[in-house]
Amino acid sequence: MEGTALTDERTVTIYTDGACSGNPGPGGWGAILMYGEHKREISGYEAKTTNNRMEISAAVEALRSLKSPCHVKLHSDSAYLVNAFLQNWLGNWQRNGWVNSKKDPVENQDLWRELLSVARPHRVEWIKVKGHSDNPYNNRCDELARAAITNRAGIDARDGEGL
Repeated sequence: MEGTALTDERTVTIYTDGACSGNPGPGGWGAILMYGEHKREISGYEAKTTNNRMEISAAVEALRSLKSPCHVKLHSDSAYLVNAFLQNWLGNWQRNGWVNSKKDPVENQDLWRELLSVARPHRVEWIKVKGHSDNPYNNRCDELARAAITNRAGIDARDGEGL
């Protein structure tokens, strides 16, 4: 067969979640990436952060880990994350010089810019899921995010860094 159609693109399903112990406080994020029969779990930690930063970080890191352009179905229980795309908050913020409707600087601008950058090569569908319900992938991401906090917080406390 001569020439593969350019429309052949891989579809990767991603679930993400962020968590914070206190807000701000130590935070973690988790993501599950699935392609065909392959499944990969990733997670990370920040010593002092907010829940919203961890939600965005989960999406950033998941998209950053993709090796080539894909069709991505990204699921999140964060209305803040998903609505930034579905309700075009990001487009409005960019047009308005990164100020919101109240004329205040957009919070988490550094992460929003990074997210736009890592999403650019992909065709991303942003899908809102109900948090803490019966979705096993969303629940697993929550476990990964919380485990990142618990595991790292224990290390920080032993190292004398304290929380």
